[in-house]
Amino acid sequence: MKNIYCNRELSWLKFNERVLEEAESKDVPLCERLTFASIFQTNLDEFFMVRVGSLQDQMLLHKEIRDNKTKKTAKEQIEAILEEVKRLGKRHGKAFENLLQELEAYGVRFVDFRHIDEGASQRLERYFKTEIAPLISPTIISKRQPFPFLRNKDIYIVAVLETKSKKERLGIIPCSNNVFKRLIELPDHPGTFMLSEEFILHYVPEVFKGYRIKAKSVIRITRNADIDADALYDEDLDYRDFMADLIKKRKKLTPVRIEFSREMNKNVVATLCKYLEMDKTHVFLSDAPLDLSFVFEIQDCLRKNPELFYEKKVPQKSPMFQDGESILAQIRREDKLLSYPYESIRPFLHMLNEAAEDPDVISIKMTLYRLAKQSKVVEALVEAAENGKEVIVLVELRARFDEENNIEWSRRLEDAGCQVIYGLDGYKVHSKLCLITRKNDNHVEYFTQIGTGNYNEKTSRLYTDLSLMTSDPAIGLEASNVFQALLKGEVVEQSEKLLVAPKCLQNRVLEMIDEEIEHARHEEPAYVGVKLNSLTDKKIIDKLAEASKAGVKIDLVIRGICCLLPGVPEKTENIRVISIVGRFLEHSRIYIFGTEERSKVYIASADFMTRNTVRRVEVAAPVEDVRLKECLLKDFRIMLNDNVQARKMNPDGNYTRIRNDKEPLSAQEYFYEEAYKKAGKKEQPQVKMETVES
Repeated sequence: MKNIYCNRELSWLKFNERVLEEAESKDVPLCERLTFASIFQTNLDEFFMVRVGSLQDQMLLHKEIRDNKTKKTAKEQIEAILEEVKRLGKRHGKAFENLLQELEAYGVRFVDFRHIDEGASQRLERYFKTEIAPLISPTIISKRQPFPFLRNKDIYIVAVLETKSKKERLGIIPCSNNVFKRLIELPDHPGTFMLSEEFILHYVPEVFKGYRIKAKSVIRITRNADIDADALYDEDLDYRDFMADLIKKRKKLTPVRIEFSREMNKNVVATLCKYLEMDKTHVFLSDAPLDLSFVFEIQDCLRKNPELFYEKKVPQKSPMFQDGESILAQIRREDKLLSYPYESIRPFLHMLNEAAEDPDVISIKMTLYRLAKQSKVVEALVEAAENGKEVIVLVELRARFDEENNIEWSRRLEDAGCQVIYGLDGYKVHSKLCLITRKNDNHVEYFTQIGTGNYNEKTSRLYTDLSLMTSDPAIGLEASNVFQALLKGEVVEQSEKLLVAPKCLQNRVLEMIDEEIEHARHEEPAYVGVKLNSLTDKKIIDKLAEASKAGVKIDLVIRGICCLLPGVPEKTENIRVISIVGRFLEHSRIYIFGTEERSKVYIASADFMTRNTVRRVEVAAPVEDVRLKECLLKDFRIMLNDNVQARKMNPDGNYTRIRNDKEPLSAQEYFYEEAYKKAGKKEQPQVKMETVES
């Protein structure tokens, strides 16, 4: 039987490989390629912290857990991951080396002490002794000086020290000191740099005087960050304080990876692994710097070269909204849809501000998952509370790596008089839902906003997302039911218009696919089109495969993980999977069921991942306004016709760039051009498109 499944973790690594391809592509401006090289690295960091950490935890269990699609054990998955990461790491190192070579043409060079003259070397030595040496805290491991705690993702130098009596010791130097600069510019050599850790590495003999330096390397530790808050929570504790303590504990979890900048003796590596309680298979040699965050400083040095960057694009004013008129009145007249980053988030912010000041608005309710550091959304909610409105806000304190930010915002909201909920026991609240309730002349009306992305002004300029605003009373009542359930610590058991996970999304999606299967069995045109970040839910995968065998045409636009192999004869041959990786992070979710003339179209916060469909509170909303539906169907067709940034997934799980004889079409560029056109600033691009069913 032909396999139709791909392992989740290996599929994610394929996604990160597509990010790496952008760092390698000559079609991408040089400085933007530096950004992709950095994103590849930070993506991999998080992957080890979360996914590899989780698999390691599974290995500690007495019960053997297998992936429900490929049947791999945790150990087998880790082995496959480590092999693939080593391959990608070599490729990443080569890509970064090529980028450095290209930078030299623009006056930016990275050097070591072998390539500088004696005068510069002397000045650097004085700089080290006066500016660096007093700020470092070296440690020599001994019986009286135990092995120090190595912080997650911080940079250290490890040195093998030989005493006069020929005994060996380990020396450790922390290098992640915010006091001195990461990039050191050579005196009298503008544009010529050295990384601070490589600089310190050179002067290790000065740091450990009296010892012979047998070996030295820059190292970095990645620690497990996968910690189950629900399993550890005691109901007698304040939840916010508990989460604050949990964040501190996470920083001390077990290492899952150690990276070296140089080859080290096997005995030294073994010693370090023993201290860190790590398996030597988790040791990696990196040809690229272990932390590429400095590339943004390099980019700042090159701003005078606009050809090295993407052309500046600014979110445009949406033609759906008119200046000088109440936002709520405009939504009352007809549904509105915003598309980020092509259109500005301002109409939504204006809606919140208007609601905060409107004397007839009685309540504002929102679910908050990730927020900007300086949040205008929170400012509007605070103003509403201070104006006497009922403001109910669910702040998800378990939003991974945003916990501290959310804790601070929750305090601010509480201080302003908002009622703050901290999520549900056993379920993360990932929905993007806002409900404004207004009462006038004994008439209650609802204004509901449902989005695919977070209420974050910064990411609305970087991520592709959709935001639906409607005054549909049926949707408003169902949104109200969601908030009522959250207030009671419950989940919605039943809904009609909205698809609400964990109880009423997966089953409804399966039912709508079944409807298309019935159309196909009656030899009628049948279609499913879905845009997601990830597809891992086995029930939905199996249903899509069933639909394919029945003759349903299926298009999947999936940015990252896809555990379904398309194009497998007699299994998934009617399924096409493409991935778009480009300038903006694809984040919107669109569900289409049925051919264009009878289609049901939804936007959603949920991917088709088990964690979304059955372990989170998610909301998908129907787009029923004919204008908006046509807009989304057209946008989906545009993405299917992308032949610049799109890759096609093959039956073996590998991806190839889509190249054809058609006019070059980048969906992201097209949408921005269209936004400028609608704002009256630029000519709208003209492209030929296939139908959504093709």
